[in-house]
Amino acid sequence: MLIALVLIGLFLVVEVVAAVADNSLVLYADAGHMVTDVAALSLSAGAIKLARRPARERWTYGFKRAEILAAAANGALLVIVALLIGADAVVRLITPRHVGGGLVLVVALIGALVNVIAVRVLAQGNRQSLNLRAAFAHIVSDLYAFVGTALAGLVIILTHWERADSIGSILVVILMLWSSWGLLRDSGRILLQVAPDDLDLSDVRRHLEKVDDVRDIHDLHAWTLTSGSITLSAHVIVESRCFDTGHAPLILDDLQARLAERFGITHSTFQLEPAGHAAHEDDIHL
Repeated sequence: MLIALVLIGLFLVVEVVAAVADNSLVLYADAGHMVTDVAALSLSAGAIKLARRPARERWTYGFKRAEILAAAANGALLVIVALLIGADAVVRLITPRHVGGGLVLVVALIGALVNVIAVRVLAQGNRQSLNLRAAFAHIVSDLYAFVGTALAGLVIILTHWERADSIGSILVVILMLWSSWGLLRDSGRILLQVAPDDLDLSDVRRHLEKVDDVRDIHDLHAWTLTSGSITLSAHVIVESRCFDTGHAPLILDDLQARLAERFGITHSTFQLEPAGHAAHEDDIHL
């Protein structure tokens, strides 16, 4: 991630100079997008370091959610920059300004090359990490944007149609909004503790109810703590005699083993209850 940050940061300086020299909105748009790339990579790198801190005192989970917060911040940043660029693109579409297509084309091709290198570097990381996916989405969408920018520059060179600069900017905006939607949706689901998409809670319930002496399961919850880390909790009603015979710990071992083997969830909390205990619980979920 740091290698990609250095590459993008150096090229950002070059593109801003080119945008000012050529008065090109599409280069400004790409530069704005690359500013979000630099911010995204910086946030992501910082979040990774923060997430490695151990749990302590009130921070019982440590700072693992820092990666998810960074992904959400990156998504919001993409939206803000996209709206600013989109508004200027509409104005320039109505009242076009002179743009030199040659510089736009050259800068776009160099930018595409830089982004290809950055994509290859980031592709070596953990793709399960939403934080890394956020950084990766920024870079990939920027790569597509540079392709659109290059086409806009080529159109200006061949036809002198300067509105191609604004249209290219609008395409960049669409790509940015598309990327931001995915990041905000996924990070929002994690922050709201929605059950993971690939985990069927009905299947989990059926599988756990097959354990001997388990009569019913309620208050079943599953959520993502951070990317790749799923936590599950449930209240499990077992035969009352299990508490007298000392069989309850064996049931707990079986529940956790089945959950780990079948669903890959190793962080679970089960509350074993005798029949009738649910009547004493005020707030029961299915």
